[in-house]
Amino acid sequence: MSTLTPQQLIAAQQANMDAFFGITNKAFAGFEKLVALNLQATKAAVAESQEIVSKVISAGNPGALLALQASISQPAAEKMVAYGRSVHEIVSEVQSEISAAAALQGQQLQQDAQGFVENLKKNAPAGSETAIAAWKSIFSAANATYESANKAAKQFVATVSTVQ
Repeated sequence: MSTLTPQQLIAAQQANMDAFFGITNKAFAGFEKLVALNLQATKAAVAESQEIVSKVISAGNPGALLALQASISQPAAEKMVAYGRSVHEIVSEVQSEISAAAALQGQQLQQDAQGFVENLKKNAPAGSETAIAAWKSIFSAANATYESANKAAKQFVATVSTVQ
């Protein structure tokens, strides 16, 4: 007794494939942002290095070199902090989008599983109540595990975000 039609299986596979490629595209978009940020930071660093080398060459005495070093260190530290924030923002955005997509996929999976059990219950022969109860128990346990893992993942992300 099969309760799923080939069209339902194809639709489910298509939905899973769309979800997979959607998440993959989000990850690549984040990667592209990181590459662009790194290219921008590298280009700025090269330009600043050229300027610093010119100033070092034109500095005539050790006092001027020490003043130059002092004037460079603070902006460099600020730029590193800004770079770190930008990386964190990009990674957080991608993580948030992927988490939302995964949560949506998990909800859809739960609905599909519940629909499967309900359909099985409607079409089951008499005397199969025990088997249906077992299926319900399995799906309930899977849902509880999913919810627990989802909660733990959210707590982990919140903890990591506050540390940075």
